[in-house]
Amino acid sequence: MSPVTYHIAVLPGDGIGVDVTVEAVRVLEAVASALPELGLTFSEVSVGAGEYLKSGDPLPESAYEACKKADAVLLGAMGLPEVRWADGKEMTPQIDLRERLDLYAGWRPIYLYADSDTPLKGYEAGQIDFLLMRENTEGLFAARLNASRPSDDEARDTMSITRKGSERICRAAFEQAMKRRKKVTLVDKANVLPSMVFFREVFDLVAADFPDVATERTYVDAAALFLVQRPETFDVIVTENMFGDILSDLAAGLVGGMGMAPSGDIGDDYAVFQPSHGTAPDIAGKGIANPIATILSAAMMLEWLGSPAALEGVAMINQAVTKVLTDSSNRTPDMGGKRTTQEMGQIVIDSLT
Repeated sequence: MSPVTYHIAVLPGDGIGVDVTVEAVRVLEAVASALPELGLTFSEVSVGAGEYLKSGDPLPESAYEACKKADAVLLGAMGLPEVRWADGKEMTPQIDLRERLDLYAGWRPIYLYADSDTPLKGYEAGQIDFLLMRENTEGLFAARLNASRPSDDEARDTMSITRKGSERICRAAFEQAMKRRKKVTLVDKANVLPSMVFFREVFDLVAADFPDVATERTYVDAAALFLVQRPETFDVIVTENMFGDILSDLAAGLVGGMGMAPSGDIGDDYAVFQPSHGTAPDIAGKGIANPIATILSAAMMLEWLGSPAALEGVAMINQAVTKVLTDSSNRTPDMGGKRTTQEMGQIVIDSLT
């Protein structure tokens, strides 16, 4: 096997993003040390609310270019509640990056590692296992840069659903379903919104190209109910940007919380991998943040890179995390445990085989 070296841009960001990214990088370095065919180099890039306070720009052009030049991007979390634009909106450079790099497919895998981690009754490890795929570049988020003034009598956000955007996220969902259990659930609001009727029509056209994949169409309010009542029936879920943003947090709650929810924002040419959680500034620097979501996001990154050695690294990380979480004492405070951020990272490293 020929050695392959990948360069990773690391964007720790703000709050606990810094804490958890350190552990994910340590795990990746341990994996690379164990696999002579896999080379990983890292460069840290300053992006986020902290960078804005220093330079006046939360996503400097130099940082953007560094992300473009890297083979992949590992991101911690960005934004601080008290650091906002003049119009009152919180800074979201991670969304700017997502849109500028055209990372249209938001992958949110949800997996239950231990039955004690779910608030639902009667579910065992592995029984909750689905992939939520969120359209990342349009939908209701398309209105996010609109301005409003306190003196206005009305504010409107327009949902943008394009044929191109809908088709490519639906196709990506069906392609992933072909690798899993061959079922795709469309989540929309086609009983009320014309834009969602259009989204469903495009979904149906794409579905015709995948006759081996079963389909299900569910309104977003019903989907929230079914995720709690019968999460085991979902395989791949595809939905609009805002709906995906909301449902992915609900889904994380089914398997232990945001610290257990990795994610990837993936386009045709670039990809950014990050935990689904935010910056949690109230616990930043205290050494109690859960690094598992970030470590699993790093595994997703290796899977996207795709070389045989990188895929071997994926298996190592996934097996280590599974082994670590079978011991109920290996939990950070967000999940009722007492382990520190660094302890969890080290336990994962010690479990790599």
